[in-house]
Parts: sequence; C-alpha cells; structure tokens
Amino acid sequence: MRIVVSGTHASGKSTLIGDFAARHPDWRVLPDPFELVDEAPDRPDAGVFFRQVQIAAARLIEPGSGHLIAERGPLDFLAYLDALDALGRPERSRELFRRGIPLTARATAHADLLVLLPLDATDPGGPDDEDPELRAAMDAALLELADDPDLVGDTEIVEITGDRDARLAQLEAAVAQRER
Repeated sequence: MRIVVSGTHASGKSTLIGDFAARHPDWRVLPDPFELVDEAPDRPDAGVFFRQVQIAAARLIEPGSGHLIAERGPLDFLAYLDALDALGRPERSRELFRRGIPLTARATAHADLLVLLPLDATDPGGPDDEDPELRAAMDAALLELADDPDLVGDTEIVEITGDRDARLAQLEAAVAQRER
C-alpha cells in the first residue's frame, strides 16, 4: 500500500507520519521532498516547487514492494504553484503548473490512499516567518485540486481532522478499511 499525506506547511504531516510509523515500523517513510532539493532558497519559488513536483512524482512512480507512507505528493506542489499564481507571485508558476499536471496525474495513480490534512478554524497556524498568506492559499488550492478526477483518478482520498490522537485513529481506520 502507498499512502501520501498532503497538506500545507505546518499542518501536521510530519507529526501524523511519525506517530503512524512508530506504530507501524515495517512501513517505509518517505520524507518531505523539500529535504531532497539542493540549495533551496529560504523562500521557495516556482522553480523549487516544480522540482518538488518532479521528486514527489518520481518516488511514487518508482517500482517498489512493501508499504510506504510519503510526506507530500506531487499534488501538494502543484497546489503551491497554483497558490503562487493566485497570490500574484507567478514567477513562471502558471507555466510550471501546466507542465506539472500530467506528471501529477500519472504519479497519483500509483498512490492507494491520499490523506488530506486541511486547515480548520482551530488551527493555531505556523510562525509568521512561514508565509501565512501562502499557507492559506495552498490549503485552498490543494482541496480544490484534490476534487479534480483528472488529477487524482481513482485514488481514494480521505480528509483527516482533529487533534493528534484523532488524526492517527482516522489514518489507521482508513488503512484498515483499504486492507480488507
């Protein structure tokens, strides 16, 4: 089984994956693709987000055996490109967004479960230096893109909300449901 955990920055992806991996040590964990980008600037631009689309897609398409859970998929970074454009920070984002669509669709077809961690009214938000405007715009773009069957195909999607324990319980229930 291949799971992708998606959400804007500071939405709890790493925490959820860490909690899940602690209970399921046989699962392979793929880190945030940002960690794999060479010399990324402090404030990512469209080029950096597109590079992450490519990395996230390649690791989903790559053949492999066993269970894996990935922090972010290509849909996340397509959403960042869309958000940059919506915020008037295009920096080639529209062009790269268009280039990322077929790659995202192809890669997402290799995921069994797409977990979305949407922001909610109780979310405390991240630090101000983490671009709260981009964070909110990416969250909105991600939820909209996840509704596009041309991008997500038949991949099962589950939105997970609540506190840390509730999120883990929801993820485990979704995994158990898929394994039946």
